[in-house]
Amino acid sequence: MSVADNGPGHDGRGDSMGELVSQATQQLSQLVREEMKLARAEMVRKGKRFGIGGGLFGGAGVVAFLALQALVATVIAALALVLPVWASALIVCCVLLAVAAALAAAGRKQVGRASPPKPERAIDSVKADVAEIKERAHR
Repeated sequence: MSVADNGPGHDGRGDSMGELVSQATQQLSQLVREEMKLARAEMVRKGKRFGIGGGLFGGAGVVAFLALQALVATVIAALALVLPVWASALIVCCVLLAVAAALAAAGRKQVGRASPPKPERAIDSVKADVAEIKERAHR
């Protein structure tokens, strides 16, 4: 029996055209759901990186503020006494500034790793899916 013998709406394998369209619709909706799940997971991951980077920048700001307070104490101590107190306060100030610089560098690195804030892998996957669907539709 040939394809023509099956009548209109059949593809020769026993599935009607309506069944094939229904399967394609179900598969497409499942694919879209999975791609959305992937995009959501990717955005959560990037959001966490932005949060960590922002927290490190905040920590750098607090430590830098403490360093400025230590610098003020250093100036006061330098004026009040001639040498030992201000020298130790200056050392503390330098250490706090070094910690602030390290926190800022770590925060910048975290924010850089999260940029750009879009689900790139999910977008690429959707583009590949659309290209595959177009290619199969033209066959």
